[in-house]
Amino acid sequence: MKVVVGSDHAGFLQKENIKQYLKSKNIEVVDLGTESEASVDYPDFGKKVGEAVTKEPYDFGVVVCGTGIGISIAANKVKGVRAALVYDEETARLAKEHNNANILALGGRTTSKEDAKKIIDAYLETKFEERHQNRIDKISKLEE
Repeated sequence: MKVVVGSDHAGFLQKENIKQYLKSKNIEVVDLGTESEASVDYPDFGKKVGEAVTKEPYDFGVVVCGTGIGISIAANKVKGVRAALVYDEETARLAKEHNNANILALGGRTTSKEDAKKIIDAYLETKFEERHQNRIDKISKLEE
């Protein structure tokens, strides 16, 4: 499994937490930045991860900003991205099961390190339910 991650400065510490957790599960992680808590703009990193997920062989992506809201909006501007702002295990499961989300967005300031790990586990343990494919197809048509 191969995952791409990215964050702004407000999500940097949470991104590092998630990155280490994924690596501890023997998952390959590619980090597209940022590299510190120095101020940067979240749209840049939402775009980078979004483009990577849609063009490279990644299983999914994770983006983090202060709340997860801004970076999820930015990532969703990339054609083919289905970024879901998740805040607990249930929303992570539903993001995969119903929406086949290919990017998880979390808040660095609003999600604890332990909750982030639980969210990642819930997403990893969940399979997309094919009965929802028609809705995913309709979402894709909105991009045309």
